[in-house]
Amino acid sequence: MDLDIRRLRYFVAVAEESSFVRAAARLYMTQPALSRQIRALEDDLDVALFVRDRQGTVLTRAGRQLLEDARPMLAASVALEQRVRTAARAENQFTVGFMPGVVVTPIVREFSRMAPDLRVDVVHTSITDQVDYLLDGRVDVCFVRLPLPPGTFKVVPLFPEPRVAALSREHPLARRKAVSIDDLRDVPLLQAPEDVPEWRGSAFSSPAAPGRDLSSLPVTIEECLEAVASGAGFHVMPAGMADFYRRPDVKYLTLDGVAPRMVALAYMEHRTMPELQRFSEISRRMLGPAPD
Repeated sequence: MDLDIRRLRYFVAVAEESSFVRAAARLYMTQPALSRQIRALEDDLDVALFVRDRQGTVLTRAGRQLLEDARPMLAASVALEQRVRTAARAENQFTVGFMPGVVVTPIVREFSRMAPDLRVDVVHTSITDQVDYLLDGRVDVCFVRLPLPPGTFKVVPLFPEPRVAALSREHPLARRKAVSIDDLRDVPLLQAPEDVPEWRGSAFSSPAAPGRDLSSLPVTIEECLEAVASGAGFHVMPAGMADFYRRPDVKYLTLDGVAPRMVALAYMEHRTMPELQRFSEISRRMLGPAPD
């Protein structure tokens, strides 16, 4: 049986909206037509994907599994389309993604020297969208901070990057040059707890404590730093990113007791461009650990 990509898109819309009516409006189709498509998908798979109760449309266990697998599959299909169109427009184009705090200019310059027939473009990404740029084909290769979702990417580890604590300059701890994660146990953490598993702060002081609603947390790094500057709490970030986002009302402190983040190079595992291997070798040579 071949899965219908269009029906998968319909399924994801219903799953994300928890409503056939809202999903139909989002997809610009009628609700009966959408219901027929989902029923056909269930028939193809021979499973029930949704149950309806007084709380709305709820995924079954099979539906939750399909949602987990369908999202990267749909992203890969979009990436395939984009890469094919890109190949038709620019046969000799190679696009590199990079994040704040990771200096890639020497690597790009060396790669361009070794591949003079390629047009090398550089695109800025962030931690929150680095995976999207790889999945949808906007970049061929990307400098990332791990972790990444397993099983999708070829990853070339480069170097561990220490992390720092961002605090308001008005905070008493900001007088120090360094703090331990234990020193911050009474300061609210302004990010998801899994980002800093070493932190064991007060459940009452942290908006990111287990069981609390995380939807109100800052999303972008700029929003995080605004919250930090206002004294709302602290944020843990890679040292390179802290160098990039300097501001007078925020103090970055050396942070003990928190594991570093690994900076790596990543590209889609199924890609076979010879340039990917060449770029990886240059990156490893210029940023990776020194040979024994």
